[in-house]
Amino acid sequence: MKRVGVLALQGDFDAHAKAVEHAGAAAVLVRSAADLEGLAGLIIPGGESTTMLKLLHEEKLMEPLREFGRRRPIFGTCAGAILLASEVLSPAQESLGLIDIGVERNAYGRQIDSRVASVTPDADFQSRTNPGDMEAVFIRAPIIRRVGQGARVLARYEGDPVLVEEGRHMVATFHPELSPDRRVHELFLQKLD
Repeated sequence: MKRVGVLALQGDFDAHAKAVEHAGAAAVLVRSAADLEGLAGLIIPGGESTTMLKLLHEEKLMEPLREFGRRRPIFGTCAGAILLASEVLSPAQESLGLIDIGVERNAYGRQIDSRVASVTPDADFQSRTNPGDMEAVFIRAPIIRRVGQGARVLARYEGDPVLVEEGRHMVATFHPELSPDRRVHELFLQKLD
């Protein structure tokens, strides 16, 4: 069984761990660089991106995560998507720069603007998983404002990309771990070698 790390510094890492296990892999909570050893992939959950960035620096995880991402797949959700982006706006902040997207933080609005929506994945996503709409939970979500040439949009909400992949990496601006639909986690597991 493949071992998938879930960064466990902040956010709902427990829900991601349960989703990973339901999708067919063993979840490993990651709190240090040593915890990355032997993992087939990693999930960076949602949370508050500036707080997560501070914790990543305190735990000396920024460079180990960049190095891990050069070799293995990483999936970032919400704040995790912000941390994986090559460009972060409103305000600008440091990131891992592992996927060529530009992200605007909290662009859907404040906490009271959070929502559960129905999203129709594109045909490529549906061909690799199951067809049909999926539930997307947006909590103070970022908006992907720019998608680089090498990246592919797999789902949109109100015209904006909400699920994007580039090579081995994947990001979602919503929280798939909060939905009973496991297709997004299953798609990420397909990237593991």
